[in-house]
Amino acid sequence: MKYYIIAGEASGDLHASNLMKEIFKKDKDADIHFWGGYLMQKAGGTLIKHYKELSFMGFIEVLINITTIFKNIKFCKENIAEFNPDKIIFIDYSGFNLRIAKWAKEKGFNTNYYISPQVWASRAGRVKKIKETIDKMFVILPFEKEFYKKYNYDVTFVGHPLIDAIADKKPIDEKEFRKKYKLNDKPIIALLPGSRKQEITKMLSMMLKMVDKFNDYQFVIAGAPSQDFEFYKPFINKENIAFISNKTYDLLSVSYAALVTSGTATLETALFKVPQVVCYKGSNISYQIAKRIITIKYISLVNLIMDKEVVTELIQGDFNETRLEKELNLILTQEKREAVFDEYYELETILGGKGASEKTASFICSTL
Repeated sequence: MKYYIIAGEASGDLHASNLMKEIFKKDKDADIHFWGGYLMQKAGGTLIKHYKELSFMGFIEVLINITTIFKNIKFCKENIAEFNPDKIIFIDYSGFNLRIAKWAKEKGFNTNYYISPQVWASRAGRVKKIKETIDKMFVILPFEKEFYKKYNYDVTFVGHPLIDAIADKKPIDEKEFRKKYKLNDKPIIALLPGSRKQEITKMLSMMLKMVDKFNDYQFVIAGAPSQDFEFYKPFINKENIAFISNKTYDLLSVSYAALVTSGTATLETALFKVPQVVCYKGSNISYQIAKRIITIKYISLVNLIMDKEVVTELIQGDFNETRLEKELNLILTQEKREAVFDEYYELETILGGKGASEKTASFICSTL
């Protein structure tokens, strides 16, 4: 069969790549065209557009780039029509994907959504659109099935694909890792500032203020695969700051603590059992708009899934030098660390076992 997959950011690239591997196992004649990144390229298929051309965050940034976004939507529709796939698979990235899904459904294409838009967080009215345009929805968070049930929409909970991604990761030799990246013997505090230029700049500017306050630790920036080293260069301006690109899982596996920008990375950090402080700061206008439409208590996936504050969230004004220093100090204490580890193990149990990609691929490949 012919498959068309759309992933618009780094996390989608990861999950889509694992889904593609499973599709290729189950459908030896699979022909996959996709929007995504390097991991999907590695899995196989034909790259149509890289997600680094699509990443715009916040309301203001979207408005500034609206012409580019509409051009991408137009091109995507034309490309799908030309390829004429048996299945279209949308991976998260709701602003773009739901527009394409509406058009695709009207044109008679089979539509599948893997990793639901976060309609439970804001604009729940989008559920009506999803019900009308998506033939099958595969959700990865345990509470999402119950959420959709309230709207009489039957979705399939497949478990979280990060469980697979992390379980399949080969262990590394910490000594060799430190030697390869010229790291010293100090405990590592990982800095995960996101994947888009705007957020990286904003987050690192504050995160790096901790370097001189914690001399007994070394700070390592996790570089996003979508950004070049030249972009990060101005931030690597002190002896106690290191940079490692596209090796976030390896870095987390040897880290003692982490400062993490809100997003999928918060859950990844938790699954690697690394105590963390979750950080977020957007433009003031974007934040004020978001505050009025977002209906959830927490922004990190860890806290959302556990339905309580397991990790501290420093949002907007709270993401300041004083609070960040205080919270980082706290997660370096043994008492706090042990409490966090207990919560992390419970989180892993709630998420279910391995097999999200395989289950999703099985269903998609077995139905027309």
